Parts: sequence; structure tokens; C-alpha cells
Amino acid sequence: MLLEEITMVEFEKGLERTKTIIIPFGSIEEHGSHLPLLTDTIHIYEVAKEASKIIPVYVAPPIYYGICRSTRDHCGTITISGDALRGITKDIVQSLYRHGMRSFILLSGHAGGTHMAAILEAGEWLKETMPQIKIAVVSILDLMASIKSGVIETERDSHAGEVETSLILYLKPRLVRGKGRKEYPTFPNPILVRDRRIFWPGGIWGDPTKATKEKGEKLFNHLVSEVVELVKRIEAWAE
Repeated sequence: MLLEEITMVEFEKGLERTKTIIIPFGSIEEHGSHLPLLTDTIHIYEVAKEASKIIPVYVAPPIYYGICRSTRDHCGTITISGDALRGITKDIVQSLYRHGMRSFILLSGHAGGTHMAAILEAGEWLKETMPQIKIAVVSILDLMASIKSGVIETERDSHAGEVETSLILYLKPRLVRGKGRKEYPTFPNPILVRDRRIFWPGGIWGDPTKATKEKGEKLFNHLVSEVVELVKRIEAWAE
């Protein structure tokens, strides 16, 4: 059930079938010269929507903005503060809880460490605040960790590389401009730098040249099945 498409009557009636909702988190962030700024939001929202066709679950409209620390100097990236992300996460969950939701899957297509930490912190606060809530925080990289070897060829593929390029080739091929080229950032960790583009000019972390539409379909189906299983797990969870 997509919140943007149902009425308040349908929302209330749907609570008889499920009290679980997926809230997709994305970003407006550079993804090399070949993928759209909305990449993180596109693939994770499509995964959530497809999962809702298989198992009864609500899907909220995506949160389009996230914390983009490593890419904030690349053109087109729009980043928000940790306070903003924690705040909107808490507000949305509290509002949905008020209307009868009890199980929440905070599903992020953007997997930046600072970004995920903010969502996790909000989730912990919500868990301590609401006695009946069940909450899971998961990123696309978490879901990809269980995929069988042989699909993804690139080591340490992370951003605008083989995985994301394959997904967008499958989901929105008209938005792909070529495939970019293999690249990994060379940040002088643990030193923090002012201009990240010096150390990561192309904004790619992985090898998009190995991407195919066929891989994208396999990856997409894997992600959907993982989300369906997570819905089952959280609904059965008791402590």
C-alpha cells in the first residue's frame, strides 16, 4: 500500500492486514557522470514498492535528502544536517505510530556512514520512547551482503559502480549516460580534507563498466526478497 495513492479510509482499513511500514531513505547526490542525482532514492523506493506487491506492507513516500559527507563538494549533491535527518525521522515515525503503525523498517538506499548513524540514533531514541514499537534500520549494502558470489564482480563496489549502475540500467535505463569508469577515492584518512574532489574527482567507488541490465534484474530481485523476509521477521519479532 503506497501512502501517496490511498485514502484515509483505505489507510485505516489496511491496519486490519498489517501495521508494518517501510520508510525509504535516499539522497540527492552525485553518482558520477553517468547516473542521475536521484539514484539512491530510485532504486530503494522501487525495491520497497515491489516488496509491497508480494507481502502486505505500507510504503511511505521516500525521504529524498540525506547526509552526504564524502560527496558534498561534488556538483549537484544536496546534503542536510544530522539534526535535520534525525528530526524528520522521529517526526514521521511518531506521526505514523499515532495512526496505528507499530513496525517500522527504515530502509536506506544511501549507505554513507554518517547518514546511517543518524537514522540509527533516531531509531534507538524512538525505541526507548514508544513502548509498542518495533523498528529496523537497514541499508542497501546490508541487504547486498547476503547475495551469492558470481553476480557482483567488483571488489569494494560501493557508489555509482557495478551495483548501482546495473540497478538503474534495469529500472530506469533512459537515465543512464554511458557507464563511467572504474575509480576508488584516495582520501588521506584519518585526515579530514576541505575539497574532497581533489581525492575523488569522478565520484565513483567501484567499476561501473562491469554493469549490465541483467545483473540489475538479479540484484533487484535479491533486494526485494531480502525486504520481504525482513517484513516477516519484524512482524514475528517479540522481546
